Amino acid sequence: MENNKPLSQWLIASDIDGTLNNKLRKLPERNEKAIKRFVSLGGRFTLASGRNPQSMEKHFKRLPIDGTPAVVINGAGLYDFKNKEMIYFSSMSEEGMDLAIEAAKKFPAVDVIVVAKDIIYITGTGWFGRFFVAADNLPHKHIKNIEDVPRENWGKVIFSGIPFHISKVQKHFESMTDPDLTLMSSSVASFEILARNTHKGTALMKLAEILGVDREHTGAIGDYFNDFDMLKTVGVPACCGQAPEELKEISQFVACHCNKGAVADFLEYIESKEQ
Repeated sequence: MENNKPLSQWLIASDIDGTLNNKLRKLPERNEKAIKRFVSLGGRFTLASGRNPQSMEKHFKRLPIDGTPAVVINGAGLYDFKNKEMIYFSSMSEEGMDLAIEAAKKFPAVDVIVVAKDIIYITGTGWFGRFFVAADNLPHKHIKNIEDVPRENWGKVIFSGIPFHISKVQKHFESMTDPDLTLMSSSVASFEILARNTHKGTALMKLAEILGVDREHTGAIGDYFNDFDMLKTVGVPACCGQAPEELKEISQFVACHCNKGAVADFLEYIESKEQ
């Protein structure tokens, strides 16, 4: 049966930390109410995050969006929480894995975290890696030498350490000529690599295809550089008020600061387009 609700043609995705949640990682009541209203009017809303499914689940389950899969691992996967299965996954190539291993050897002071489809591998000293998995008790193994990590279903590789070292890692990858990778800055203390043409935006477009939503009616909101490609990809890009200028320059809509309910701002903007 065709859905004739006013927002049934829309698919909107939001980053979690610093976008859906405030700076204290709490969900503003205004955002929660706006999402419920958007969904009640037929809209599809989901989350798009660098987190893996286990880390995202508590954020996903508190919202009325169970029927819409989420973008996980910065776009390496689409996860269906309702049926508890990965419905799409983009694995790194042999070349990509080789480049990750080469960088791990070149920068031994940096922890390297391999986020695979079903498990996380912590390599190196493990100090940053243990912090990464501790908050959500994520399934993981500590394998000191990255060369011993099983070469199967690598979704992304995170280089984590002090900003001085991470900037060197970033420059190392950016100096390469056409590597089979997507490069992504996720914070001053972390840098990520994924398979070529793999980011939140490509996964969201895959989801739109599955749901029968055209690009014109896709939208996304984020707050940092790991959201940049997603905003460049969707039909209606938006960012939070505290986002870097580079994100504001490519956004059709700039919302308030995340502490004040940026997602609610954006959803109200989408609703206004249908009036």
